[in-house]
Amino acid sequence: MSLETASMAAADLVREFSALYPTEVATTLETQPVEEVAKVLESVETARALPVFQQLSFETAASVLERFGEERARQILIDLEPARAAALLTRLDGNDRERLLQALPQRIAKELTELMAYTEDQAGSLMDPRVTTFLPEATVEQALARLREKKTRVDNVFLVDNEGSFAGAVVLQDIALAPPSTQLQRLVQPSPTSIKAIAPREELAEILEHYKLSSLPVVDFEERLIGVIRHKALVDAVEEEATANLQTMTGAGREERALSKVSFAVKKRLPWLQINLATAFLAASVVGLFEDTIAKFTALAVLLPVVAGQSGNTGAQALGVTMRGLALREITLRHWLRVMVKEASVGFINGVAVAGVTMLGVYAWSGSLGLCVVIGLAMIMAMTIAGVAGAITPILLSAVGQDPAQSSSIVLTTVTDIFGFFSFLGLATLFSSML
Repeated sequence: MSLETASMAAADLVREFSALYPTEVATTLETQPVEEVAKVLESVETARALPVFQQLSFETAASVLERFGEERARQILIDLEPARAAALLTRLDGNDRERLLQALPQRIAKELTELMAYTEDQAGSLMDPRVTTFLPEATVEQALARLREKKTRVDNVFLVDNEGSFAGAVVLQDIALAPPSTQLQRLVQPSPTSIKAIAPREELAEILEHYKLSSLPVVDFEERLIGVIRHKALVDAVEEEATANLQTMTGAGREERALSKVSFAVKKRLPWLQINLATAFLAASVVGLFEDTIAKFTALAVLLPVVAGQSGNTGAQALGVTMRGLALREITLRHWLRVMVKEASVGFINGVAVAGVTMLGVYAWSGSLGLCVVIGLAMIMAMTIAGVAGAITPILLSAVGQDPAQSSSIVLTTVTDIFGFFSFLGLATLFSSML
C-alpha cells in the first residue's frame, strides 16, 4: 500500500469513527509517523479531528500541533480545554509557541499565557478560566436566564462578592428546584471548598477523597475566584498522579507514556539503571565478605535468594502502604515514628510466621538443625528491617523536599538486599559450628 493510499485510509478512519471511538482511532494513529498523523488530522474537518487529537498522548499531540498549519492549529487551540491547550503549548519551543499565541484571539491568548505561568505540578495548570459567576444577591430567576445563554456544560454555580472573592458554590439542581425569587446565597453549600492556584496537585487527591465534587473552584492569594477545575480534570489528575508514582518508584520518568519514543524512554530510564547497577555491586560486595563461609557451606548460596526475596516483598508492601498514605494525606512527616513502629511490628510478626514455615522446609531438605536456626533468625531480622525501610524511605525523601515516589523501590531494594544478605551470612558465620 502506498503512503498516499495509507493516508487516505487513515483520513477515512477519522471521518467515520472519530465521534464514537476517538480513543481507538487515536491509538491507531499513534503508531504512525508524526508527520503523517498531522497530515491526516489536517485533512478532515476540525469537528472530527478534535476528538481524536484530544486522545493523543501529550508528546504526540504537541508534535502534531507543531506541524499543523496555522489555521488548523488555531482552531484546535480555541476548541481545546484551556488547561490542555496550555500544557501542549508549554512543550513547544519559544518561537512556535509565540507564533501560535499571536494567531489566537487576544482573550484566549491571555488565558493560555496565564495558565502557562503555572507549573505542571500546580493546581492552576488544570483549571478552566472560563467560569460563570454570580453575586450572592442574584435570584434563581436571574441565574437561570443567564445560564440558558451558556453553551458550555455547567454543574455548579459559583458566587463571588463585589471584590471577586469566592463566596460559595450552588449545585445546579438546587437552582432548578428553588422558587424563582430565591437568592442564590440561601442555596450555598454548607462547606464550600476551594484550592489555591499554586497548591500542589497532590492536594487534589485529598480533596477528591473527602468531598464528592463535580468541579473545584480555584482562587488566588487574595481568595479571588480565577477559575475552576472540572470533574474530569480532577479525576484525571488523581489518576495521573497515582500512575506517575508507580513509574517513578521503578525509575521511569513521569512524562513517559507507553508509546513514547525509544530515545525519550532511554533518556529517562538509563540514569536510574546505572544507579541500580552501582547499588547491586554494593549488595554483591556484602556477599563477597562472606566468600569463605559460602565456600564451606554451599547450601547457603541456595538459600540466600529465599531470605532476600521475602525481605524485598515485605519492604515493597510497607512502601506501597506508606506511599498511599502520603499521597492521600492520611499521614504527614510527623507520623514517621508511628508508621515505622507499625511496619516494624508487622515485619516482625510476619517474619516469625514465615520463618517457622521456612525452617520446616529447610530441615526437610537439609536435615541440619543449625541451618534451620540460622535462616529462621535471619528471616525475622531481614523482614523486620525491610518493613522499617519500606516505611521510612518515602518519608525521608519527603523530608528533604524530594518526590517520595522518585525511584524509592531502587533504594528499598538496595537496603533489603544488603541487610538480607548480611543477616543470613553473618549469622551463618557466627554459628558456623552448628552447620
